[in-house]
Amino acid sequence: MLKKRHYLYLDEIEYRVLIRSLVQMKNRLIHEGRFTDCVDELIMKVLSAPLKRI
Repeated sequence: MLKKRHYLYLDEIEYRVLIRSLVQMKNRLIHEGRFTDCVDELIMKVLSAPLKRI
């Protein structure tokens, strides 16, 4: 079964805001004593995504 792909086109500022927001969410989950696996996975996907200059 093929997974549907989603594409995000972000400029430099939006990219920074996205990463900062994910890290803040991870910190909040750690503070609450909850699992952070899904947020870790998403951070890694965003950081390893190929960059395309438009």
